Amino acid sequence: MEESHNNVVPVAPSETGSGQYGCSHYRRRCKIIAPCCNQIFDCRHCHNESQNSVQVDLANMHDIPRHDVKRVICSLCSTEQDVQQVCIQCGVCMGRYFCSKCKFFDDDVSKKQYHCDECGICRTGGEENFFHCKKCDCCYSSSMKDSHRCIEKAMHQNCPVCFEFLFDTTKDITVLPCGHTIHLGCVREMQKHCQYSCPVCSKSFCDMSRVWEKMDEELALTPMPEMFQNKTVWILCNDCGETSEVKFHIIAHKCLKCKSYNTRRTQAASAPCLSRMEEMVR
Repeated sequence: MEESHNNVVPVAPSETGSGQYGCSHYRRRCKIIAPCCNQIFDCRHCHNESQNSVQVDLANMHDIPRHDVKRVICSLCSTEQDVQQVCIQCGVCMGRYFCSKCKFFDDDVSKKQYHCDECGICRTGGEENFFHCKKCDCCYSSSMKDSHRCIEKAMHQNCPVCFEFLFDTTKDITVLPCGHTIHLGCVREMQKHCQYSCPVCSKSFCDMSRVWEKMDEELALTPMPEMFQNKTVWILCNDCGETSEVKFHIIAHKCLKCKSYNTRRTQAASAPCLSRMEEMVR
């Protein structure tokens, strides 16, 4: 019986150490020298987290100007050099994905990175799956091309929940039906706490029809005292924008146009009711 031998496929010199170097943000085989403070970091996120921590004096806090990076250090041979994909000393590929415009390296090409000239940065997900909306000034999924609501510079703002800047975040982002953008994780956290309206404009971001039916039932089972039977208030509907005069109820007020309970009062109680309450206080 012949002894079997495992075939060992030789690794190309340029692929040496692939996936073995980098940080929690990116797998890469080089470090960057920050042009702003001349310190060495694995990536720009490592720099920003370090230079904006609570231990740093407020006057010294800053983000790295990513496009200004000029020098990198090979993680395998420690050679300092200009920004380029292949090390000039040992010939290793410092990042299987490389963008000379963003000075960006990443060995994990499963992210399908691509550079968007209009955004001015690299994005993930495959260029064929995204389009750049000129009014929103950001890349969206191709499935939203003819259906999303445009908001000027929609992602050039902080997440309304966690306040992280959205335009270049590494976390997943979702676009609400109202057009405002937010971290997907933040939306899910809101839903866990029964919050279903946009933190920016207060419009409902999911189908609330079943909830409104439950509200109808609850109001029907909770009649108001006689002194409030004829009281009315003016409301503004957060969902459709309509103003209405409706009967006052302690629980909620229903929009007469779209039947939503996502409303807010815009005027104080009517004069007759106020007079009656003043009499009771006396």
